Parts: sequence; structure tokens; C-alpha cells
Amino acid sequence: MSGHSKWSSIKHKKAALDAKRGKAWSKLARAITLTARDGGGDPGANPSLRLAIEKAKAANMPKDTIEKAIKKGTGGVEGEAYEEVVYEGYGPAGVAVLCSVVTDNRNRTAPEVKRILERCGGNLGAPNCVAWMFSQKGVFAISAEEVDEDKVLQVALENGAEDVMSSRIVHEVICEPNAFHDLKAAFEAANIPIQSADVTKFASNQITLDLDNARKVLKLMDVLEEHDDVNNVSSNFDIPDDVMAELSAGQ
Repeated sequence: MSGHSKWSSIKHKKAALDAKRGKAWSKLARAITLTARDGGGDPGANPSLRLAIEKAKAANMPKDTIEKAIKKGTGGVEGEAYEEVVYEGYGPAGVAVLCSVVTDNRNRTAPEVKRILERCGGNLGAPNCVAWMFSQKGVFAISAEEVDEDKVLQVALENGAEDVMSSRIVHEVICEPNAFHDLKAAFEAANIPIQSADVTKFASNQITLDLDNARKVLKLMDVLEEHDDVNNVSSNFDIPDDVMAELSAGQ
């Protein structure tokens, strides 16, 4: 998975922040529209829509914007015809890249994703060249500086988690998608702050990166996620704590 937000710099001027927020809202609205179209407009009966709404609220998206996005998906409001497309390929150091986009024109988006991969030292692959490595999982990131491992383990394993992987920086909790919302509620009830929570593609086998390749891979992840149509990027890299510390010190 791509977890580069743990050590990416977020120092922007207000204008840049506003522009980035606008782009984030656009992506979130597309995701809401797509999940409402595919699974219905009731978040109680559509877990994917429920998660998309939670992400939108966390990004401070206005309620009327969320409701309009749902109506677009259910046919209540006219809008663009979006579709979800997954592109597969490889990045620096041979890491697998699974890039999910929401687009109204795949003939525009495909060559743009291909160019990004090639500019950043990777290449676009054929369908299923890397998808077989990934499975859908709920993934939580919890700060190791704020919560000790024993507390996270206790709550996680009592509420359906499959695995907990801890480092000096973060506890990463993995669960099946159908346990995601119950586990999230359990962490919140235990007053455990969650840095990030998502249902995403997760690769159990990771490629450990050195400093040089970590920089290259993180640049690729950043550029892909900046693209307007990209909804989610998953990969199979791991960055050791000492390399992460060097990355943070260099920013």
C-alpha cells in the first residue's frame, strides 16, 4: 500500500491548500457518485458509500455537495458518466503499482497514467500483471507515539483484526472489509486516534526500499495521486524506520 503521507511535507500557502482541497473534494464527489450508482444511495445498506461519505466529511466537504453527488449516482441529478478503471504496472525497484481511477474518458486518462509511470522510472503493464498480488483489506494507521502497541493489539484482536504490524512510528492494523466499520467504531470507543483508515488493495509481500529507491517510489506515488482522475494507488513497498527518518530529515 502507499503510506507516504506519513512523512510527506504539508507546508503550503493558503491558496495552494484551497486548490488542493478543491481537487480532493472533486475526487471524493466522484467516488460518492460511483458507489451510489453501483450500490444504491442508502449508506446504511451500502458500506462503500458509507465509507466514501465518511472520507468526504473528514475533508470538510459541505453536506449539500455530498447529497448532490449521491443524487448524481442514483439518477436524481444529471451529470457526467463516470467509470472506474484500474491500471497496473511497475515502479522503481520493481514495485507493483495498482492505480484506480474514476474517469469520464479512459482514452484521455490511460496515456496520462502511462506517461507518469514512464517519467518516474516505471512502466504500464498488461491487465492482471500485478493485481493477483493484492486483496481487498481494511487498513488502519495509528501513531505509535500516541498509543502503545498493547492497547492497539487488545482492541484490534478483540474486534476482528487479522494482523497488527508495529514499528517505532506507526501501528498498521489489517482486517477483512466486512469488519472495517466495527473495528473503526471500537478504536473510536477506546479513544484511540486513527491517522488514516481505508478499505483498499493490500499486498502481503512487501519490497523493502533503500533511501534512493524510496525517494523515487514516493515521487511516483505523489505524482499519481495528484492526477485529477486517480482515486487510489496501492503498491507493495515497505520503508524501514531508519530510511523513513532520513527522508523526514531531508525535507
